Amino acid sequence: MAPTSIQIIGAALFAIAVLHTFSTKLFERLAHAHPAHAGIWHLLGEVEVVFGFWALVLVLCIFALDGSPAATAYLDSRNYTEPLFVFTIMVIAATRPVLVATRAGVRLLASVVRLPGSMGFYFTVLAVVPLLGSFITEPAAMTLGAMILSHSIFARGLSERLKYATLGVLFVNVSIGGTLTPFAAPPVLMVAGKWQWDMAFMLSHIGWKAALAVTVNAMAATLLFAGELSAHRPASEAEEAHVPWPLTLVHLAFLAGVVVFSHHPAVFLGLFLFFLGVAHAYARYQERLILREGLMVAFFLAGLVVLGGQQQWWLERVLMSMSSSAVYYGATALTAVTDNAALTYLGSLVEGLSDDFKYALVTGAVTGGGLTVIANAPNPAGMAILKGHFELGTVNAAYLFLAALGPTIVAILAFRLL
Repeated sequence: MAPTSIQIIGAALFAIAVLHTFSTKLFERLAHAHPAHAGIWHLLGEVEVVFGFWALVLVLCIFALDGSPAATAYLDSRNYTEPLFVFTIMVIAATRPVLVATRAGVRLLASVVRLPGSMGFYFTVLAVVPLLGSFITEPAAMTLGAMILSHSIFARGLSERLKYATLGVLFVNVSIGGTLTPFAAPPVLMVAGKWQWDMAFMLSHIGWKAALAVTVNAMAATLLFAGELSAHRPASEAEEAHVPWPLTLVHLAFLAGVVVFSHHPAVFLGLFLFFLGVAHAYARYQERLILREGLMVAFFLAGLVVLGGQQQWWLERVLMSMSSSAVYYGATALTAVTDNAALTYLGSLVEGLSDDFKYALVTGAVTGGGLTVIANAPNPAGMAILKGHFELGTVNAAYLFLAALGPTIVAILAFRLL
C-alpha cells in the first residue's frame, strides 16, 4: 500500500529531528552569538527537546489535515509506559541513599582490581554497572552509572577526549549489558514472550557474549587513558554524607518495586508518589531530586513514541527485505537513527522468522544502541546527567558517534564471531 500523506510527513519530520540531534551544538553557539534571542536557541539546543518539538509539529499537521478527532485519537493510541517508567526510575535511582550504596559497592569491587588512581574505580563502573542493568533494568543502570561518573570522575576534571570516550563506552555497554535476562533491555522485552526467550536462552545465546564485550570495552577505555586516570583520584567515602541504612533499604525497596511493576504505570507511579513523600520527610538525607532532568528525558522519549508511530511503513519494508545475515548489520545501522525497541517490535509482528533472523535482529538492535542519543531509550537519561560536564553544556552527536564506534565494533565481533 502507498503511504498516506501523514506517514510521508511523519517520515520527513523524523529525518529532520535526527538531523537536529546532530546540530544541537550549533544552536548553543547561536545562543552565545545572539544573546537577545538566547532563550529560543538554548531551547532548540537541548537534545531532550528535539523529538518532543518535532512531535508537536506532527500533531499540528494531523490536526490541520485530518482534524482534531484524528490528532487526539492518534495520541491516545500511543503507549507512553516507557517514558513514564524512565522518568520514575531516574529520579529514584539518582537519590543520595541509592547512589551512596552503589558507590560503596563499586569501591569495594575496585579495591579488588587494585589499579592506580581512578583506573580501578573507572573500570568497575563501566564494566559492572551496565551488567547490573540486566536485573534492575537498563534505565536504572544508565542513571546510576552516569551519576557515579558525574560525581566521582567527571566533576574532578577530565580531558574532553576522555569524556567522549567514556560516554561512548557507557552507552554501548548499557545497551548490550541488559541482555543477560529477557526483561531488562527494551529490544529483548519486545520479543522475549512471543519467541519464548527465557533466562537460560538469553544467558547461553546472547548474555555471555555481551558480558565479554562489556568487559573488553571497559578495559580498553581504562588502558587507553591509563595516564590520565592513574593521576586522577575519585571522590573518597569521607566526602559523602552519611545515610542511615534503614532509609537506604527503603529506597532500594522502592527501586525494586518500580522495576517489578515496570509495565504497570498505575502501580509504579503510585509507588513513586509514596517515594516522594518519604524523600520529603527525610530531606536532610537527600540531594536535589532530578525531577527536571527526568521530565526532560520523558518528554524526549514521548516525542520519539509519537514520531516513531509513523515510521512502521518504511522500517518494516527495509527490515523484511533483508536476509538473516544482512539484517544484523541493517539493524545496527537503523538503530542509530531510530529506537532499537521499535525495530525488534516490528520483527515480532512477522510470523515464520528463522531462529538466525531473530538472533540477528535482536543482537543487531542492541549492538547499535550506543551510536546516538536516540538509539536506546536509556541514552537520553545518561545524556541529561552528564552533558553539563562537556563544552558549552552539550554533547556533540558526531563526536559521540565516533566515540561509540570502537565499542560497537567489539560488540559486533562478540555477537558475530563467538
